Amino acid sequence: MNDIVVKGHDLTKVYTMGEMQVHALRGLSLEIRKGEVVAIMGPSGSGKSTLMNILGCLDRPTSGEYYLDGVSVATMNDDQLAKIRNQKVGFVFQTFNLLPRATALSNVILPLRYAEDRKNHRQRAEQALAEVDLGDRMNHRPNELSGGQQQRVAVARALVNNPAIIMADEPTGNLDTKTGDAMMELLLSLNKEKGTTLIIITHDPEIGQRAERIIYIRDGVVESRVAA
Repeated sequence: MNDIVVKGHDLTKVYTMGEMQVHALRGLSLEIRKGEVVAIMGPSGSGKSTLMNILGCLDRPTSGEYYLDGVSVATMNDDQLAKIRNQKVGFVFQTFNLLPRATALSNVILPLRYAEDRKNHRQRAEQALAEVDLGDRMNHRPNELSGGQQQRVAVARALVNNPAIIMADEPTGNLDTKTGDAMMELLLSLNKEKGTTLIIITHDPEIGQRAERIIYIRDGVVESRVAA
């Protein structure tokens, strides 16, 4: 059985800025297996964010092949990208990206409004919040929650569609050390319990060391792959 959930082959991404072309990815290839915890690391300008956008179906490569959970993604149009993104990817961002006037429950329900399966939205959102130990905070708005609790809401929102992968972009960047450690414990425990593939974009070597494998990116290509 093929257990490769993320496969990119010879990915390039070229941005045109006036008369100048910026090559963000230069023939990058990688594979990530189902249930892996992988950290993608590299210096500023290395192509990490560009790669995250492609792996998360927020953008498409200029050339190359990308398969997400066995589905060819590289040539999809915007509507197709949005659909597979909603079905296959859960995002956890550094800045939480919660709707400020909506309750925790409403924030978690939001991705379900775009899902093909429209049943039991409230029940599924409540279960996701319970999984991140926020069952007693579901009617609180973001300004009534701590930073760590807001990030837990973001994790619940990422989980609610049972995605093939969770992509966490600097998930502890806006948290203090203690809260950041607790967030990583939560993500790793969810990976262990649910088997969800976890991809972490980070510049923090301590976070990287908690992954099973580190993929170092430099100048738009994979510089090395090492076990953490």
